[in-house]
Amino acid sequence: MGARKRLMAERIKENKKSIAFAKLNNSPIAPRKMKMVADLIKGLEVNKALNILEHNPKAGAESLSKLLRSAIANWEQKNEDKSIEETVLYVKSIEVSSAGMLKRIQPAPQGRAHRIRKRSNHVTIVVDGKNAE
Repeated sequence: MGARKRLMAERIKENKKSIAFAKLNNSPIAPRKMKMVADLIKGLEVNKALNILEHNPKAGAESLSKLLRSAIANWEQKNEDKSIEETVLYVKSIEVSSAGMLKRIQPAPQGRAHRIRKRSNHVTIVVDGKNAE
């Protein structure tokens, strides 16, 4: 491995030290509905984001709240040398993508059938820390 390649790899590894993420796969809520809740907390400080999710009546808010707590715990696990009180954690990015679809049939008049697509989603949340000055 060349020196330049190794230095670049070390720099990337150093940048990823402050980042922690959590994934939620196959959540049974439509991606469109989950994106509405996810956009509320994008870029916010984690305590503020948790507070918003706690008081949001939408279905995706509860699962996103659990996922955010998991990402915070992952950050604490990764950065045992740093204090969470001294570091300001914020939601760096949150990505909602569609997962598989359950296809069901709804009976319709005159012997016909309508297809019902029950959509689900995958969510990835990235938490980053910056020092409070």
